[in-house]
Amino acid sequence: MASSPLLMALLLALAAVASAQLSSTFYDTSCPNALSTIKAAVQSAVANEKRMGASLLRLHFHDCFVQGCDGSVLLDDTSSFTGEKTAGPNQNSLRGFDVVDNIKKQVEAVCNQTVSCADILAVAARDSVVALGGPTWTVKLGRRDSTTASLSQANSDIPSPASNLSALISSFSKKGLSTTDMVTLSGAHTIGQARCTVFRSRIYNETNIDASFASSVKSNCPSTGGDNNLSPLDLQTPTTFDNDYYNNLVNKKGLMHSDQQLFNGGSTDSQVSSYNSNPSKFASDFAVAIVKMGDISPLTGTQGQIRLNCRKTN
Repeated sequence: MASSPLLMALLLALAAVASAQLSSTFYDTSCPNALSTIKAAVQSAVANEKRMGASLLRLHFHDCFVQGCDGSVLLDDTSSFTGEKTAGPNQNSLRGFDVVDNIKKQVEAVCNQTVSCADILAVAARDSVVALGGPTWTVKLGRRDSTTASLSQANSDIPSPASNLSALISSFSKKGLSTTDMVTLSGAHTIGQARCTVFRSRIYNETNIDASFASSVKSNCPSTGGDNNLSPLDLQTPTTFDNDYYNNLVNKKGLMHSDQQLFNGGSTDSQVSSYNSNPSKFASDFAVAIVKMGDISPLTGTQGQIRLNCRKTN
């Protein structure tokens, strides 16, 4: 019976399913100091520059939305390889790569070629949120690193700041995330900054915007020029992970077009109102949604590799 082709196929299928499971205890034996090493490095980086917390969180998001959570966003271009860093949503925008390099170097020092760059991004995202006063969650681990990247997918699949509500819902749905997940994960915009070029059209051309807010933002974002001038996504508490993002939306103070779309007379208004009045619900829902995001198409088992340098394949 044990040699029957059907049983063997079943056993192989079960093994494949088992290998695809991420686990919070993945490094408990192979690298017990991995999480504490990452946490200390993130705390140091965020203490040095508060904005870095938002940048590290965003790296995890931009990684997961292209090929799944596989560290592909970290790969540098080479003469024979084009990565994702020059994609429209990433170029002159994504940052924190040097911090990731430093974390990887410290992790390699405690356990050689054991912890993936993809897992480092997932853990650093959590530790960044915690460092800025937000909720914690248990990170599932065991992702491996890709040997490929996709410039075209980065350009097509990462939601645009010009997206309307239906486009946002569609882009998250494509990754197996619900509309509820989308509104929850958008709350990451309670920290970080955006470049003038991505919100200029909103502050100069849109009507569903608080006039005094628009005026204050225009002071650092002229109608022409100053494309890379920065403005906080949340003017009230730009370096604290809280629910003020939703308060801003209710008051027509969303910085980007895509932000205000979440509260603009559409199907997501009620969820935004709920989070505005219930910060603890937002915090607990965010913890659940980002774990779900971290489950997008990971490489596991013998797939991919554990990169020694997050910027290049082995």
